[in-house]
Amino acid sequence: MIKTVIFDMDGVIVDTEPVHKYAYFEHYKELNIPVTEELFATFTGQSTKNVYQILKNKFDLREEVNDLVLRKRTIFNEAFDTKPDLYLIEGVENLINDLYENGIELILASSASKSTIDRVFNRFGLNRYFTHKISGENFPKSKPDPAIFIHAADLAKSDYSECIVIEDSTNGVEAAYGAGLYCLGYKSKNSKQQNLDKADAIVDDFNSIDATYIIGLQ
Repeated sequence: MIKTVIFDMDGVIVDTEPVHKYAYFEHYKELNIPVTEELFATFTGQSTKNVYQILKNKFDLREEVNDLVLRKRTIFNEAFDTKPDLYLIEGVENLINDLYENGIELILASSASKSTIDRVFNRFGLNRYFTHKISGENFPKSKPDPAIFIHAADLAKSDYSECIVIEDSTNGVEAAYGAGLYCLGYKSKNSKQQNLDKADAIVDDFNSIDATYIIGLQ
C-alpha cells in the first residue's frame, strides 16, 4: 500500500517550464551561444547548475558557473513575478488535496533551486501539504542520478517500498528507476521529447486519478 508520494515540481505541479525556457533562451542570446531545441530538451530534469556546467564545457564559456546560474535566475525571477499566466498543472491541486485528506505523506524532490520552490509554494499555498521540500541544488549530481529520490524516501515516514515518485521527464524517470522506486509517469504537454518508458505506469490527466488510485499502485 502506498503511504508516501514524492512529487517532482516543474511540469508535474506547476507549469514553470515555459518561464524557465524563456529565461534560458534570453540568457543564451546574451551569451551568444547556439543552443538548439534538441540540446535544450536533454536538460529537462537537470539542475540549473548542471545545465550551465554542460554549456560551459561545450561552448568554452569564460563566466563561472555560479555567475551564469545567478544571471539566469534573475531573468527567471523577473518573468515569474510579472507573468500573469503562470498556473498549476490542471487537476494536480485536487489530487494533492485528496492525497493529503487521505493521510498520504507528500514530499517534493525537485531539481529546481530552493528559491524557485519557495516562490511556487508560496504563490499557490502548497506548503501545508508537504512534509519535506528537497532541492536538487543540494546534491552534487542532478537527475538522472537517483540520490535526490533516495534521500526523499529515506526522509519518508513510511517504508521505502511504500513510496512512489511522480515524474514527467526522462531524467526524472531514470532517477526513480535508479532509486528502485515505483514511478508514475506524467505525460506533460510541455515536456516534449521525453521518454517515460521506464515508468511503471503513465497518466496524461491528473483529473483521471485520485488517492484511491495512488494507494492501490504496485
